[in-house]
Amino acid sequence: MDDNFTDTKSNVAAKPKTSKIYKKKRYTIPIIIIVILISLRIYLPYYVKSEVNKVLANLPGYFGNVEDIDISLFRGAYVINNLYLNKVNAKTQVPFLNFPKTDISIEWKSILKGEIVSEIIMTDPEIIYVMEDQQTEGANPDTDDWTTALTDLVPIDINNFEIHNGKIAFVELQANPNIDLHFNQLELFAKNLRNVSSNDRILPSPIHASANSIGNGNMTLNGNINLIKAIPDLNIEFGLEKADVTSLNPFTQHYAGIDFESGTFELFSEIAIADGYIKGYMKPLITDSKLISKEDSFLSVLWEGFVGFFKFILKNQRTDTLATKVPIEGDLNNVEAGVFPSIINIFENAWIKAFKGTVDNDIEYEDAFNENN
Repeated sequence: MDDNFTDTKSNVAAKPKTSKIYKKKRYTIPIIIIVILISLRIYLPYYVKSEVNKVLANLPGYFGNVEDIDISLFRGAYVINNLYLNKVNAKTQVPFLNFPKTDISIEWKSILKGEIVSEIIMTDPEIIYVMEDQQTEGANPDTDDWTTALTDLVPIDINNFEIHNGKIAFVELQANPNIDLHFNQLELFAKNLRNVSSNDRILPSPIHASANSIGNGNMTLNGNINLIKAIPDLNIEFGLEKADVTSLNPFTQHYAGIDFESGTFELFSEIAIADGYIKGYMKPLITDSKLISKEDSFLSVLWEGFVGFFKFILKNQRTDTLATKVPIEGDLNNVEAGVFPSIINIFENAWIKAFKGTVDNDIEYEDAFNENN
């Protein structure tokens, strides 16, 4: 009896000890997993930042850097903060690309359609083409290098792309005064780029953009594209309205030796591309313009008077508009604007009929497709 009682007592004493070990393991393993996950979460932004900077550092002819990267595992996203890129031998310190905030995330609504794609939202991006930087001697990097590298930063195909408060500029510092042609406050929306929906449409991806231009003009772009091709198909309309033509004086003075005292500049265009064949036009208009400024030198006044004489002959006197329509047509590897038709169109605007300050709606996607076949 005593021996049996002793064994029973030993078993009862062992059970609490085993239970404590089990409970300890039950809590320890999850804690270890949580600690590992937290450590990975803390380390992940530094790892991604390092990899992104390696990509930028290895671009031929360019140098770039990323300041910080934020990871949001909950929504499947990461944010690239302060990415810049410039040529190695640039003469200025103006970044070619300056992207303060780029939000890259999974487009969850497309998962319901069985597609895993991403969306990119860029805030305050700037692309500034400084002539002196891009034409420096030495390495001439291929545009495909940096565009491909930036695309590779997104591990999933891009289906939705947005730009808010962007800027695109062309700058030439050697000109006196400096040339600065730009679009500010750019808003751009490009949707369904990977054709997740609207599979029955030839051009499934709508694109819309608006911006303020130099001279306080209003720019709009609308159309549809198909990016799922080596050479994308598209059908777009472009309009630039009511820009103060005097804002172009640094450009026209540098390249044509003339400047404007007053007037309005507008530009309208339609472009269609089908299977690598392009068809369209560009229609610039200058309205109510006056040349010759009181501050000009005698030679400048003489030259501008000469130009003004021809401007008077070639403009439409009823609408006071100098305009032409430049046709664009051909293979994308050999695109040429028609010089002779442009001259004909100048006289047509002056003496036959005035071009209207709007797109003409005479270019369709089928036009480029039919010309190519």
